[in-house]
Amino acid sequence: MNVPTNIQIINGAGGSPAFVVIPYDEYIASYSAGHGLIPHDVISRAVDGATPAKAWREHLGLTQAEIAQRLGVSQSAYAQQENSTRLRKASVQKIAAALGITQQQLDF
Repeated sequence: MNVPTNIQIINGAGGSPAFVVIPYDEYIASYSAGHGLIPHDVISRAVDGATPAKAWREHLGLTQAEIAQRLGVSQSAYAQQENSTRLRKASVQKIAAALGITQQQLDF
């Protein structure tokens, strides 16, 4: 069964999918809704050595104290979590909620 779609896949030189083209309206709707997108600034900060939690916090213009208050922990306790590269799933969920993002956006 073939379902009509507005999505176009463009294959690269090797024949593998290389690009996906979607209608602009769908892109804007997806981008506005956040659908798991990660801003370039966040990725750049992570590439430069920041943990995902720190990259997101800095991107959003928040302090460690603000996030710690949202989590109900001390600033130093949050700093330890933010600098950890191995957080428990529950911690990732809580930090993502405090940042106002999805767990998937934080867990990259």
